[in-house]
Amino acid sequence: MFALFVLGMVFLFCPYWDIGTMCYKCGKYHLGLCYDVMSSCTLKHSQSCAAENIYILTRKGQSMYHYSRLSCMTNCEDINFLSFEKRTELICCKHSSYCNLPMGL
Repeated sequence: MFALFVLGMVFLFCPYWDIGTMCYKCGKYHLGLCYDVMSSCTLKHSQSCAAENIYILTRKGQSMYHYSRLSCMTNCEDINFLSFEKRTELICCKHSSYCNLPMGL
């Protein structure tokens, strides 16, 4: 009985059970597979989960999906970068754990 009381007190007063928001981390993610080591990171202050989608531009000016980079990023903002040969789309989220998995790619 005493052991149950102590266990209940640990759950009640120990705030360390919440590990925070987690994100996927992968250097090269494509069509549901990580071609690097898939791991995770925990968000720190001013960080968001990030999915950096890389597109190759065709001669006709169309974007063709190539791969994604998944990470935790500081001061992340949704943005599109465009160069002559590629387009990079940065998507940030922190509303739930593992929200940076690209859907539909």
